[in-house]
Amino acid sequence: MKEKVEKALKEIRPHLQADGGDVELVDVTPDGVVKVRLTGACAGCPMSEMTLKMGVERQIKKRVSEVKEVISL
Repeated sequence: MKEKVEKALKEIRPHLQADGGDVELVDVTPDGVVKVRLTGACAGCPMSEMTLKMGVERQIKKRVSEVKEVISL
C-alpha cells in the first residue's frame, strides 16, 4: 500500500509545489491511516487543514481504496 500512496503523492506534489509547499510521506499504518508532513509554504498556511483533507486526502483515497484517513504530523 505504501508504494501506491507514494505514487499518488507524486501526482499531487506538483500542485503543492506550485504554491511553494510540499508533502512528505511519514508512515502508512496497516489499518489504512496515512501520516504525512506538509512542508514549505504549506507548513504554516492557515488553509493547510483544507489542503490536507480536500486536496491530499481526497486524491490519495481516489487512487488507493485501502486508505481510510490522511493525517498531518
